[in-house]
Amino acid sequence: MLNKQIDTFKRYRFLLRELVKKGIKLKYRRSYLGILWTLLEPLLTTCVLTLVFGSFFGKDDKTFPVYVLSARLLYSFFSAGSKAAMKSIRQHAGMIKKVYVPKYIYPLSSVLFNFVIFAISLVVLFGAMFVFGVYPTLWMFTAIIPLMMLFLLTLGAGMILSTMSVFFRDLEYLWDVALMLIMYTCAIFYKVETVAEKGHGWIFKFNPLYAIIKDFRCAVYGQNMFASPAWVIMPAAVSLLSVIVGVLMFKKHQDNFILHI
Repeated sequence: MLNKQIDTFKRYRFLLRELVKKGIKLKYRRSYLGILWTLLEPLLTTCVLTLVFGSFFGKDDKTFPVYVLSARLLYSFFSAGSKAAMKSIRQHAGMIKKVYVPKYIYPLSSVLFNFVIFAISLVVLFGAMFVFGVYPTLWMFTAIIPLMMLFLLTLGAGMILSTMSVFFRDLEYLWDVALMLIMYTCAIFYKVETVAEKGHGWIFKFNPLYAIIKDFRCAVYGQNMFASPAWVIMPAAVSLLSVIVGVLMFKKHQDNFILHI
């Protein structure tokens, strides 16, 4: 069974590659800045967040822009990737009705093209690190671990959302509200200590995306993320579980998609 799935994936990998290219092109269609906006958008957003919140949470931290940017980039990918995957089945309804293509190709390609854009935007983070004196160490290589967890978490969430949204169209609006809640519990523009002091630190223990961001920040700032193994094990387990649940749910309901799109 597994060999059959692998053979099917190899047969359609060209389509996957083309869908990824198409997603990137459509994102910057009719844009004068094009791919340059991938670098400018997080930079400008970080400037705004630093100006607004820097005096409250980062007045004694010269590296506060790096602190904000390292989280903002990861959250932006999760948000964009999961939303794109959620809409992917309905957006390709015409193709699904005409030709046979493994349907998981569509949410997978949506997450992949957003990951490519996210990877390009990391250039801004490296630039900010040198500007604000956060120099890479060997611990930077451990950043691959939270990035892998981030991709799996986004893919798992995307598979679940793409399945549910076929039958429940209003999920798109509900997910926007959920993403806002997730954003405010990711400590993007404030320090966790300020919340923990008021007895609300437990909130972060239930947000795997925050744990991934925390691990990524450790790599950026040259710290050992494995010093707190629970913050590595928990998001890794949730990310893997989300993919398993997403794949099983998608596989169970994919034959009924054509009746609802």
